[in-house]
Amino acid sequence: MGTVFAVEYLTLDGVMEEPRWSGPYFNHEVQQFQYDNLFESDALLLGRVTYEGFKAAWPTMSDEKGFADRMNGMPKYVASTTLTEGEWNATIVDGDVPTAVAKLKESDQNLMIDGSAQLVETLRTHGLIDEYRLMIYPIIVGSGRRLFTENHTSPLKLTKTQISDSGVAILTYRPAE
Repeated sequence: MGTVFAVEYLTLDGVMEEPRWSGPYFNHEVQQFQYDNLFESDALLLGRVTYEGFKAAWPTMSDEKGFADRMNGMPKYVASTTLTEGEWNATIVDGDVPTAVAKLKESDQNLMIDGSAQLVETLRTHGLIDEYRLMIYPIIVGSGRRLFTENHTSPLKLTKTQISDSGVAILTYRPAE
């Protein structure tokens, strides 16, 4: 059985939208964390908005460590009710997204969700996320889209912690048993 893990940038007050605020805190530790997540995954699982943002930016990027090559070359599954055709190694997942993701998990793939708040909420309420890898930045922005918005209780167990030199708390949670 594969796993689904969500990797998210969050402010101290829970905002995830437009993480330009993360720039001053991004350092080698956060970079390595992101590298490890990407190379642990077999495919990306994205919402339409995140997919379109990534698709616009990543194809022109390159780096010495191979992160951009991995990002550009790996398969992507995109949850969307408006897209009909995938580009950039993408397959569109429409209709019953939770059922489609459950089938993807059965194929022994490790699927990484990056951003994609609405997709995370949908999968969380269906018990399909195996791990939350949260980067909590030491900044309060006051307003913006928050990661968890649905009134659905999901008890979690903290399984790993790391504090970067720049003050980013990297916390890994799994659903509590």
